[in-house]
Amino acid sequence: MLPDISRPLKKLLPHLLKAKEDNLNEADTCTRIYEVFQQVLGYDPLEDISREVQIKEGRADFAIKIEGAIKFLVEAKSAGTALRQRHAGQAELYAAEGNIPWVLVTNGVAWHLYHLTFEQGIEYEPAFQVDVSTDELDSVAANLSLLHRRAFAKKELEEFWNNKAALSPESIAGALFTEETLRLIRRTIRRKEGPLVDEEDLGRAIHDMFSIETREKIGPLKIRRKRKAKEKEAAPAASVEGSGATIEAKPPPNTQVAPSQVDSAATTSSEGKKG
Repeated sequence: MLPDISRPLKKLLPHLLKAKEDNLNEADTCTRIYEVFQQVLGYDPLEDISREVQIKEGRADFAIKIEGAIKFLVEAKSAGTALRQRHAGQAELYAAEGNIPWVLVTNGVAWHLYHLTFEQGIEYEPAFQVDVSTDELDSVAANLSLLHRRAFAKKELEEFWNNKAALSPESIAGALFTEETLRLIRRTIRRKEGPLVDEEDLGRAIHDMFSIETREKIGPLKIRRKRKAKEKEAAPAASVEGSGATIEAKPPPNTQVAPSQVDSAATTSSEGKKG
């Protein structure tokens, strides 16, 4: 269960909003962000929070640690700076150098968390984006509580991300545009409406229901079909005539031969030799 951070967050909220109103510089804004990590998110200021962390050739504003291991990096901006996705770029490079999968960009009012993967270059996706000046306090608290020290230690954020990925348009489309799923939908439509619609037409109709943005994410319609198993051709035993060679037909495996047949074959063979 995620920690309830509503009360300590509400206590600091006026200071964060005032920082934006006064357009505080980055250094003063960092002081307030530091307090959020300490008072709201439960990190020990002496053990868990490092400021101006050197990572190879760059510096991260904050590195948040648990038991000495960096869990995520923080790129801080001045309170009056409107956050843009490009602001995550610098921190992403630092994160990639340290193989750190999480980057938080914040000005103390807006909090944008990104998940990074490094399989084919650096790829990042937003995990959540909240703003304490416009969003409901409960919504902000629910998202930021994923960054709480206890929640991080229990891998709550990892579970949240896995669940988010499972419910992504790409994941749902992958399950929806399969031969089995479309056949099930066809049968349901036939029971309710009468006609048995074409599978390809059904796929296109469903694909067209999505917004343009979603279609861009899932790509063009592609129905995943099961591979049909190739039928094994039985090779019957045969004798080749006129070639001077004979292929003897053998009984199939596990076929039992009656004793009388064995005795009869042995007698015939013996008489042939005497002749």
